[in-house]
Amino acid sequence: MSPPLAPTTCAPDPSPGEPIGLIAGQGRLPVSVADGLLARQHPVICAALWGQSEEDLLQARCQYFKRVGLLRINQWIRVFRSHGVSKAVMVGRVAKANMYQKYHMLRYIPDWRTARVWFWRVRHDKRSARLLMAVADELASGGITLLDARPYIPQDLAADGLMTKARPRADIIADVDFGWPLLRDINRLLVGQSLAVKDREVIAVEAMEGTDALIERAAALCKRGGWVLLKASNPNQDIRFDVPTVGPQTMENLIRCRAAALVLEADRTIMLEKPRLLQMADDAGIAVLGRK
Repeated sequence: MSPPLAPTTCAPDPSPGEPIGLIAGQGRLPVSVADGLLARQHPVICAALWGQSEEDLLQARCQYFKRVGLLRINQWIRVFRSHGVSKAVMVGRVAKANMYQKYHMLRYIPDWRTARVWFWRVRHDKRSARLLMAVADELASGGITLLDARPYIPQDLAADGLMTKARPRADIIADVDFGWPLLRDINRLLVGQSLAVKDREVIAVEAMEGTDALIERAAALCKRGGWVLLKASNPNQDIRFDVPTVGPQTMENLIRCRAAALVLEADRTIMLEKPRLLQMADDAGIAVLGRK
């Protein structure tokens, strides 16, 4: 049998000046987290996943920067332990397409810790959430505790209430009030993170296809537009490494697909390039709201 996974625990707050590790994937989120760590006087020790991260931006912010293999968990641990790191954050996407580049086999050979995660810790359940939790447990076995990244990027989190100048019409508010309790029920059933509604009817529910695919499907089913996208996390989601996220690409898709509003779970949703995202929404007349 595969071993049980440890429950999510809250690590003690890092001491002032304590170095913090950063496992950096793709996108600007790792850069924002690095800025947040520096603002709190934490030296940043970065293990950047090979071919995934914004390397130039990160190197300028990190006391130590090292490219590491995507499937080399023991290498991550060695980088951190050699610099006195016992706590780390893990943020950013992983682009699977990079796994097919030249010399990919050399970069993506798993080390013994990664093999232990795959063949022992998640032997009978390889769903993404369980796999990520198993990675966190493997890091913990090597002396590295994963932290919640949200305290370091408060400016990038969805706020409660209306976040745009664009205000929702009464019928849109009615759709939000109708859809939000349904989404929370869907979250509890672990079905998905997002829901599309129009005129107090459910248009589409996100499963494993992801939010962008849901947006496309909602547009195909509601060609006249004016629908609402709602997004929130499920109660079992490990917020240390699996925070719901939207960004300018999400907003571009919503504009193209003629959505009327975007509703996000306040304090538990990351908004990449938040000022730009909200300006795009205002320019298109799309209301963006936070709900708890």
